[in-house]
Amino acid sequence: MAPQQTGSRKRKASALEAGAGSSSSQGLMSAGHGEGPLLPKKQKRPATLRSLVHYLKGRTVGALGRAWLPGFEGKLRGYAVQRLPELLTERLLALGTLNKVFASQWLNATQVVCGTKCNTLFVVDVQSGQINRIPLMRDRMPALARDQPTCGIHAIELNPSKTLLATGGENPNSLAVYQLPTLDPVCLGDRHGHRDWIFAIAWMSDTVAVSGSRDGTMALWRVDPDMFIGNIPWHNDAALPLYTHIRPKDVEAIPRASSNPSNRKVRALAFSGKNQELGAVSLDGYFHLWKARSTLSRLLSIRLPYCRENVCLTYCDELSLYAVGSQSHVSFLDPRHRQQNIRPLCSREGGTGVRSLSFYQHIVTVGTGHGSLLFYDIRAQKFLEERSSASSDSFLGPTGRKLKLTCGRGWLNHDELWVNYFGGVEEFPNALYTHCYNWPEMKLFVAGGPLPSGLHGHYAGLWS
Repeated sequence: MAPQQTGSRKRKASALEAGAGSSSSQGLMSAGHGEGPLLPKKQKRPATLRSLVHYLKGRTVGALGRAWLPGFEGKLRGYAVQRLPELLTERLLALGTLNKVFASQWLNATQVVCGTKCNTLFVVDVQSGQINRIPLMRDRMPALARDQPTCGIHAIELNPSKTLLATGGENPNSLAVYQLPTLDPVCLGDRHGHRDWIFAIAWMSDTVAVSGSRDGTMALWRVDPDMFIGNIPWHNDAALPLYTHIRPKDVEAIPRASSNPSNRKVRALAFSGKNQELGAVSLDGYFHLWKARSTLSRLLSIRLPYCRENVCLTYCDELSLYAVGSQSHVSFLDPRHRQQNIRPLCSREGGTGVRSLSFYQHIVTVGTGHGSLLFYDIRAQKFLEERSSASSDSFLGPTGRKLKLTCGRGWLNHDELWVNYFGGVEEFPNALYTHCYNWPEMKLFVAGGPLPSGLHGHYAGLWS
């Protein structure tokens, strides 16, 4: 980054330390004395243990028996989550001529696996920039009518133990499962499954996944542990890896809406581990809740308040809350309470839509179709704000301006379509179709590409 930002970053870092110490001391203050039954006296905590310095020193030497440390650590983590966005700086990643990154997941501290519109599955090392392509699995029987090759890979999900990865196959209607960390092929769900592209995937457990398709169905798949535990990948005479071809255990159709029966495409899924329930969003403007066991049983369907371009969904276990992204809003749903107490937030990004969403604690990260990242505090029900730095020895005060991280230009292919239909416009905002956090490393991977469907290009950046 530019040298002139160094002083600002130092001031922000010092404010983070000072703010964390202040927040922790408030959290550790004891309540006032009042009338009531006589309780055993708690051992008083030395005042010196209330500082961040003593907390870190105690953690370093392995201080035992201090029950207050987990609570302190929780407050510190919550404070860091709220302050991290304003400290992030961007480093662009070059992806060659790949077209529009639709999905991404961290594999480890340095590697991210991605899927693109040009149907490429690859792993990028965010430190070295090296890219390794992963071979896609092919259906056992060639399709009678080939799908459009520009559909691409829309979903990548890791199971809870991070031993399996589910995504699309060479045929975007099929579900492909790879073993981690080797990325050896395990199985391909290409039998009696979907008749159209897979848009979303969610794991119910380490061996059960659900896929949502443009054909308006959801399929439940079970991966037999014998397929991958202790197995050595077998190869045929052509030295190509072999894998099992599987069929779904259950397929359920999204109910048809009377208002728009032809547009019940499943666009996004999110699983609640606490309630063992699966949320699904369809393009006809409905949210559907399913009970996920050995089969899928629908519990309810709710008409969404904003029905245009509902393309992303996320869930927060701590708040028992779903968030749905639409053309210009994020709506919050608690399926157990029909009367919603949290008002929708408006992204106000030129109507280009909310393209990616994630929850972490009480902060919602919003990736827009206009190349920006926004951060919403669900507890305060407002966006995080920029902070001014009047002096290095004072707290950074809010400015009233919404905190917005604007992503770089990325790469755009200057082909004939760009010249003839877009007038050779040099720069288009990139839609941020995917983002994922690596919280232990305090890093954020963001990727996407130009919003117009005809344009060929990409954006990828590491924010840290």
